Amino acid sequence: MSALPESSAHSPLLQSNLHSLRLVARGKVRDNYAVGDDRLLMIASDRLSAFDVVMGEPIHGKGELLTRMALFWFARLAHIVPNHLTGEDPQSVVAPDERAQVRGRAMLVKRLKPLPVEAVVRGYLAGSGWQEYLACGEVCGVRLPPGLKYASQLPEPIFTPATKAERGEHDENIAFERMAQILGADLANQVREVSIRLYREAAAFALAKGIIIADTKFEFGLDTDGTLTLMDEVLTPDSSRYWPLESYREGDNPPSYDKQFVRDWLESVRIDGAPWNKSAPAPSLPPEVIEKTATKYREALIRLTT
Repeated sequence: MSALPESSAHSPLLQSNLHSLRLVARGKVRDNYAVGDDRLLMIASDRLSAFDVVMGEPIHGKGELLTRMALFWFARLAHIVPNHLTGEDPQSVVAPDERAQVRGRAMLVKRLKPLPVEAVVRGYLAGSGWQEYLACGEVCGVRLPPGLKYASQLPEPIFTPATKAERGEHDENIAFERMAQILGADLANQVREVSIRLYREAAAFALAKGIIIADTKFEFGLDTDGTLTLMDEVLTPDSSRYWPLESYREGDNPPSYDKQFVRDWLESVRIDGAPWNKSAPAPSLPPEVIEKTATKYREALIRLTT
């Protein structure tokens, strides 16, 4: 897979607008359109969300980077679990004047029954997991050893599911027992086993490329036969915490390849002397933050795929 140029050749896309297909859902990043009754066209926009709030400015090239990275991981992990890709050209299902909105940033996928739980796997202690550990010594009901620091590697990867939030709301970490109540014990166990296997294999590959995948979230659905299927995106900087191996130090917040750069900037913002309340509307991102974020995404793709 060749690396993307320094900047995308296409104009930034904050929101798609197709007239040939019916819009099904507009998420934090992706716009989904119905293609018949059994397929979806998923367009990765250049939107960026942080703290479950969508920023007002696009990150140029982000949608293409996300799509290329997701396709890379779908191919690499296809032996573990089926995925939702159809293998068809996304440009084949839109009108000629809409192809620029689709080119390089879309996937034509099977329509699935989504599971209402996000499958989060953590190999290192960070983010909301760190805050929960400080409060009670565990994450989503998983007891952890005492004395861990921020960014400590966990003895084993842990599975810490979350409920899916509506746009503008915050995901909620839940215990595995609650997930089993929602999905049923057999399906919950299958999701946990597959998620940890996906994480282990991806993390080992990335580590050999000089990247630590601290944590990630997977989304699954069921096809018409009830087969568990990996869907949405997978192991992108939007759904994962990527740290450069050479800068990693236990106890420190490593510089990241993901949107943690934006999160850190947002944490530093003061509005009328007070921190941003992490509710919409988001503060306007300055040009240097936008470009730095785009650069981080490019670096992650290039390092992983070359």
